[in-house]
Amino acid sequence: MIRVQIHDLAGTFAENKDIAAEIRESSVRPALEVGEKVVIDFTDVEGATQSFVHALVADLIRTRGAEVLTRIDFHACNKTVRSIVAIVAEYSQLDLT
Repeated sequence: MIRVQIHDLAGTFAENKDIAAEIRESSVRPALEVGEKVVIDFTDVEGATQSFVHALVADLIRTRGAEVLTRIDFHACNKTVRSIVAIVAEYSQLDLT
């Protein structure tokens, strides 16, 4: 299992989609490819933009299917971040049907 500390990489407000894409490609995707579970840890993150979360996980959902969400744990999300994650996860699955 790998743990990605969003605060350490993106600060208290996760908004930079380029950073999110780098996290996805350098940490999340490689871990998933070797069968590891990924914890995306939002401890101390006060907010995130939809574009950040989209860049972080939408491509993974679209290319690997919705079951990839069983291998990704979104940890310590406040209500706002949890809502954004749910929205992105939902619309990313729409292209799969």
